[in-house]
Amino acid sequence: MSNSKPASFGARLERFSTAVTRWTGSSAALAVALLIIIVWALVGPVFHFSDTWQLVVNTGTTIITFVMVFLIQRSQNKDSLAIHLKLNELVAAMQGASNRLIDVEALTEKDLETLSRYYRELAKLSRTEIDVTHSHSVEEARERHSVKIGSIRRNREAK
Repeated sequence: MSNSKPASFGARLERFSTAVTRWTGSSAALAVALLIIIVWALVGPVFHFSDTWQLVVNTGTTIITFVMVFLIQRSQNKDSLAIHLKLNELVAAMQGASNRLIDVEALTEKDLETLSRYYRELAKLSRTEIDVTHSHSVEEARERHSVKIGSIRRNREAK
């Protein structure tokens, strides 16, 4: 006799949808889909390509598409959350990384665009770096860039 409780409906639904999502992305699922279309096309002459014959495939594909939209969205949401958590862990664990980026996906589009502008600037500044392994924050990049420009100007003036 087991003391474990039966899985909740939500847990069972999650396991089912994960299994269906994995299977529908497989070669076997593609083969089954192609086989269904071939069989449907082959029986067309038997039914004289009637409206009912067309309705069968139209109804079937509509139902499958409707369900697959939700399965795909669920799968993408779960994958996205897992990736965000992994990235948050990396940002939190790295010394010198900006903690402002933890949970960045919760920011508004306007805030994300502002951050994007800063990182585009950082990318632009980093293109001038000789050492491609050198990395720093936007603030450090600005400061170092200013120091470099000042040093270059002073060297030119000294010559």
